Parts: sequence; structure tokens; C-alpha cells
Amino acid sequence: MITPLGDVLDSRIRAAAMAWLKRRCTPDNPVVSRAELLGFQFEGRTFPLVDNQLGIRKPKELTAALSILTTYTSDGTRAPYEDEVGPDGLLRYKFQGDNPNLYTNVGLRRAHERGLPLIWFFGVKQGLYLPFFPVWIRAVETDQLQVAVALEEAQRHITLDGAASEIERRYSVGMTRRRLHQPVFRQRVIQAYQTSCAMCRLKHLSLLDAAHIIPDREERGVPAISNGMALCKIHHAAYDQHILGVRPDLVIEVRSDILEEVDGPMLKHGLQEMNGLRLVVPRRRVDMPKRELLEERYERFRDAG
Repeated sequence: MITPLGDVLDSRIRAAAMAWLKRRCTPDNPVVSRAELLGFQFEGRTFPLVDNQLGIRKPKELTAALSILTTYTSDGTRAPYEDEVGPDGLLRYKFQGDNPNLYTNVGLRRAHERGLPLIWFFGVKQGLYLPFFPVWIRAVETDQLQVAVALEEAQRHITLDGAASEIERRYSVGMTRRRLHQPVFRQRVIQAYQTSCAMCRLKHLSLLDAAHIIPDREERGVPAISNGMALCKIHHAAYDQHILGVRPDLVIEVRSDILEEVDGPMLKHGLQEMNGLRLVVPRRRVDMPKRELLEERYERFRDAG
């Protein structure tokens, strides 16, 4: 059987785009700018991986969509196309507008029909994206103007239409959290704190974590910048173990018994000298830690001490 030329081109473009992203997005620098995505080169010519204005990239050379994009929005702001997790644990991506026959939405259906892999660019800062690939359109839900997206091969086999077992659903929800929500939360927090520990100012990205104020296992532990802080690994661990806390006025407090210990330079300079220092927070008020969340967490610190 002879493969149509269009299918060959489609395969080459998708393979080239994902190979470039794999090289470009390293553990030390996993995000990519909009300018880079618009300037992607394929076989000697510019071939943008995102649309200049739309969230769905459907190149005229291809019969199916190549990528989808979720725009960065500040905490508390509703995105133009809000993506939600369905009862089966799969993420939903909204159509562009309310016309299912718009060419971009048709492009999503074509990708589903042909089982083609796509790239999902998730905004972590204005003009900066964390890519996820390959992802697949698992189902088209025209009546709800959306598609269900599988983030991993295993999610392509999840039972849909509300028939998923509780085990399947919990597995899929957990996968979505690990595969997308946690990495996006990390990058949004790290970017907001300008790749610096809020306590000691350490700027080594590989040694920084996005720490939750209220843990994400709790209902109030939402993956929002205002519920997070960029902390180096030693201060993240100390925060989680209630060795140190953060008062609602953003002042760091070290547990009294730790202040009295005599050990070595790490204890002295890494923990004890943090006592009384003020947390370095993002410049934008919307990204700063919420006072009510700090108050709740500080009370837990006091109770533990």
C-alpha cells in the first residue's frame, strides 16, 4: 500500500518538532519561549509550532491539528479556554469558539480519527511554555465543545462515558496530577520567584522546589502560585517538617529547640540564621503567598513546636 504524500509530510513534521523539543527542553531548562516556537525551522523554512493568535495550531499543509496551547493566566483569572479534569481523570481541552466545524476544531477531530500525536504547550509565564508531548485526542465531545486528552499511552485505554472503574479513575487522576499539574505548578512558582529560594536566595534551579503552603493532598492545597513558595531542597524539607515556619507577615521563624542546638555550619548558617529574616516574594501582588494560607500553615508550625 502506498502512503499518501500528505501523510509522509505530516509524520516528518511531527517527528521533527518533537525531536527538537526533546533536545531543546532539558531538565535544567524545560520551558520554551513563544518566539522560539514561532521561529521553529523545518527543512530550511520557518514552520511555527503554535498559532500566532489561536490556541489550536492547524497548519494548512496538514489535515489535522499539530498542537494545542493553554494560555498563562494569573491566579483567580479564568482562562479563555478553561481545561478541566473529567470523571475519567482525563483532561478536557475546549474547542475554539462554539462552532464545531471551525477548521481548528475539525483539525482536532482529524487528529483523533487518525490517532495522531500532538504537542500541548502550557503557559507558565507570559510568553513562556512548558511542552507536553506526545499527547493524543482520546475522544471528541462535540455537545460539550471539547476533546478529552490522553497525556500518556496508558490513558489512551481508559474507559470513557462514565463507565471507568474507581481504580481506573484514581489511576488516571493521579497520572494527570503527576504528568501535568505538578510540573506546571513547579514552573509557575519557580518563574514567579525568579529562580531563587525565597529564604536563602539560592539560584541553582536543580536545587529548587515549588513548596506548597497548604499541601496538595488537601482540598485547599490548590496548585496556584499564591499557595506556593520557591524553596531550596533543605529549606523545603525543613518547612515540611515544621523545623521552620513563615509568619503571616512573611518573617521566617525557626523552632526554638532548633535554635538551641549545637551541630555544625549547615545548622548554624542554613537554618538558625534564617530566624527573623523576611521571605523574598514575587513582585506581583497576585503571585504573593495568600495571608490566610500562611496563617493556617503557621498555626500548624506552632502546634508542632
